[in-house]
This record gives sequence, C-alpha cells and structure tokens, in this order.
Amino acid sequence: MQKKLKRTYKFAFKTSLFITLFLTLAMSVFLYYSNALDWLFLLAFSIICFSFSFLVIQYRVERFIYRRVKKIYDDLTLLESSNLRQKRITTDMATLTQEIDKYARDRKFEIESLKVREEYRKEFIGNVSHELKTPLFTVQGYLETLIDGAIEDKKVREKYLNRANKGVERLVYIVKDLDMITKLEVGDLSLTIERFNIVELIQNVFDLLEMKAAKKDISLIFDIEYDKPIYVNADIERIQQVLSNLLVNSIKYGREKGTTEVSIENLIKNKVIVRVTDNGEGISKENLPRLFERFYRVDKSGSRKEGGSGLGLSIVKHIIEAHDEKIYVESELEVGSEFSFTLEKAE
Repeated sequence: MQKKLKRTYKFAFKTSLFITLFLTLAMSVFLYYSNALDWLFLLAFSIICFSFSFLVIQYRVERFIYRRVKKIYDDLTLLESSNLRQKRITTDMATLTQEIDKYARDRKFEIESLKVREEYRKEFIGNVSHELKTPLFTVQGYLETLIDGAIEDKKVREKYLNRANKGVERLVYIVKDLDMITKLEVGDLSLTIERFNIVELIQNVFDLLEMKAAKKDISLIFDIEYDKPIYVNADIERIQQVLSNLLVNSIKYGREKGTTEVSIENLIKNKVIVRVTDNGEGISKENLPRLFERFYRVDKSGSRKEGGSGLGLSIVKHIIEAHDEKIYVESELEVGSEFSFTLEKAE
C-alpha cells in the first residue's frame, strides 16, 4: 500500500515546493521594502511553509483520491464477484486504471461470447425445429390421408404406413443422437475403456457398410495390408460409432465409383492416428470451422436428400474428446476430404 502512495508524495512535494517558493519570494519582497530583511527568518519561514504545505496537501490529496476511488469501487456493483473486489482499494491511479481496463476487457469479451452463444442458440433451435418438423409433417400427412379413407385401399395403406414408419424411425434417430450428445456434453455417458484390435474393428465396419457402399460403387479399403494387429485402449463400441459415422458420411458425399481409404499410422510413442480419406465432393474452407456443430449443414439449400440426423460429426467430435483425444479434418472442393483422430496405443 505504501509503495502505491509514492506517486501522491511526488505530487505533494512539487506542489508544496511551488507554494513555498511563491510565499518565500512574496515574503522577501515584503521584508525588503520594510527594511527588515532577515535571511535566517526567510529560511525558517520556507522550511515551515514547505512542511505545512506538504502535510496538508498529502493528506487532503490522499483522502480526496481515496474517496473518489472508493466511490468508483462502490458504484461498480458488478465487481462483487471479480478479483477487483477482493483486493484492497488503492489510491494509485495507474494501478486503478489498469484494473478497470482489465475489467472492461473481460466484460467486453463476456458480452461478445454471450452474443455468439445467443446466435448459436437461435440457430440451434431453428435447426432442431426444422429437423423434427420434416418427419413429423411427413408422418402426419400420411396418417391424415389414411384416416380420410385411403386406409380402405390395401396397397395404398401398406405404402403409406411404411412411409410413416420411416418418418417415425427418423424422429427416433434424431432424438437418440440428441440424447447421446447431451450425455457426452454433461459427462453422463460413461466410457468402457478396453484393449482391442483397431484393424479388426475397421474391417467389421467395412463389412457392415459394404452394401451401402456398393449402391454407389464405392470401394472401402485399407491403404496397405495390415498383417499384424494394432491394439489401442478405448471404448470399442463408441469408436465403432465414430468409424461408422465417418464412413457413412464418406459414402453419402463420395463420388460414384470412388474410394474411401482408411489408414492407421504411428503418431508418437503411445499414440496412433486413424485417417479416413475419400475422393468425394470435398468441403470448402469457410465451412470447415463449423463442420462439427450440431445440425450444421454444408448444403445451405436445406436439402435432406442424404438423410441422417445432422448430428453425426458432432457425436464423433464429442466421443473423441471424451477419450481426451483429438480429431482433425482437411478438405478441398472437388478433390476430397480426410478426417483423422488419435487413439492411445495399447502395450
């Protein structure tokens, strides 16, 4: 506290010196014309004048600044939870200015963050509404048609019930994905970490998606032949979901007669990186930063021709981060995309 008051000492010293010089000069002129000039008296007068001025100015200035600063602290009621309220009130204006500036910058950052979150919230609610109302209206339309009399026609009844059922399945799919993301974000979804062969798991996913890929004549392949198993520590069920989502996306947006290639490489001593590379449509650079957001679509037309919940990549990101690992994406339009993620290598 004493160090912070030295600035006011300097002000009081200079001000007292100016007052002393002025009064001493005035007194010397008065004594000179009174024929009573006494240098010892002037010296004593100067010392007394300087000392008195310094004490009064120092006390008054310190009290004045303290009261003004205290009023600033008291008026800023928002500082109750900040570090400023936890510190002693200082009369050092430079220190106070730094603290207020820091507080202002922090509040500005918080306000900007809140604005971004608000925009994201509005967009998210709009996306959820759009994703849910499409299958809802589809189901409603088919059911109303059946109620209005189409149920009497056996062929129409079966066709419309099947289509309504697909709409319900899509709704269930979206709700399940939303539930999973919520659990991942709040940490309620527990992971069962175990040792398994990642090569075997990838091959299993290839087998599951073989028919889906065959419809677009897309080949699911490894970059090389992995003769030996590569063991990792992770939740096998969740990593299978990650691989499935990435491969399904690759098939959806891949070129006909294209290729989706998976490679496994040693990253560092205890890490491997799994890469999923395709020669599909690719993604523009402006879309890459938001690619893992919930319901974010690269296709701005609102088309849902490729199906899905719009949550796949968001789930992938959350699962990988729940493992304390990283996921990366590189892409170029009309060239292709590469999604990669790290895993802990097992002994």
